[in-house]
Parts: sequence; structure tokens; C-alpha cells
Amino acid sequence: MNTLFVNRHKLCGVVTTMEEGQSKGSIINGMEGVESKGSREIMVAKPASSTGACDLVLRVLALLLTLVATIVLGVDKQTKVVSVQIVDTLPPFHVPVTAEWHYLSAFVYFVVANAIACAYAAISLLLSKVKGLGTLTSIVDTLMVALLFSCNGATTAIGVIGYQGNSHLQWNKVCNVFGKFCNQVAVSIVLSLLGSIVFLLLVVLKLHRRT
Repeated sequence: MNTLFVNRHKLCGVVTTMEEGQSKGSIINGMEGVESKGSREIMVAKPASSTGACDLVLRVLALLLTLVATIVLGVDKQTKVVSVQIVDTLPPFHVPVTAEWHYLSAFVYFVVANAIACAYAAISLLLSKVKGLGTLTSIVDTLMVALLFSCNGATTAIGVIGYQGNSHLQWNKVCNVFGKFCNQVAVSIVLSLLGSIVFLLLVVLKLHRRT
């Protein structure tokens, strides 16, 4: 009897030890599960923060590019003395001629469009931490892409005529005379084109973030 009682006591002790081991194992597994979930949450949070930083950098870049493009064309002015032949028998007249950006409506459209894009980039930077404006900023970013591409196309068309002229319409090229003026126009077009590409990257970034 004593031997049976001792065996039962040992058996209960073994069962109790096994149950304690299982409970400890479940606790450890639960803690590992919590740690794995936390690590997953950290891994998910990192791309979101990097995407936000990329969005901020692109908006600053768009602001600078459109601002410089507006200034470069907005201050573009050149005066040259041009010889004008009225009558073949008379000597030519030397007339000072000035080329300014506001003489052409395409250049005015360019300056206004880039100024609007620059102002929007500054406003979007100020409102970058405000939640709930993602859809609105995506729509306006798309509008800025369309606006900048349209003004770049119009200004480029005028620039090509200025460099090459149009023999069908008897329009002579003028960039051989106003070289500095045309070079500044070309630089502003390149800057604005880069700004439009940056806004396009912002739209693609928003679409990628949603997917």
C-alpha cells in the first residue's frame, strides 16, 4: 500500500511538472507572437515614413523648379540695335528693339502657370501634416501636371519658331538676334518641364501608396 501511494504521488508530480512546462511554453510562445507582431508593425511603418519623406522632398523640388522657371522667364529682357532697310536707295536705319516675355501670350501663360504651380507646392507643404487631404492633393497634383505640360508645349512651339522661323508664313527667326533672350526661354522651359515631371512622380507615388 505504501509503495502504491508513493508511486501515485510521483505520477501526480510528473503530471504537474508537465502541465507547468506546457503553460510556460504557451506563455513563451505568446510573448514571441507579440514580439513578432511588433516587428511586423515596425516593418510596415518604415515604408510609410519613407514614402512621406519622399513626398516631402518631391514637393520641395517642385517648388524650387517652378519658382526658378518663373523668375528666369519673368526677368527675361534684351535690347538690340536692328538695321531696318526701308528703301533700297537709302541707307538702313538703326533702331533699338526690345524683346520682353510679356510681348507673347504663350510666355505670359507660362509665367502664370508656373507661378500657380509654385504657390500650390508651397501650400501643399504647409498642409502636408493635415490628415484627410490625400484625395484632394492627388487631384490637384494631376491638374498641375496638365497645366505645366500645356504651358511647356505652348512656350516650346513659340521657341521653335524663334529659333527656326517659318518659311511658309514668312516668319523670320529672331533668336539669331536675341540670343540671350531665347537662351533664357530655353532654360525656363527645361526647369518647368522638370517641375511637371516631379508633380507626375507625386501622382504615381500616391497611386503606389494606395495599392
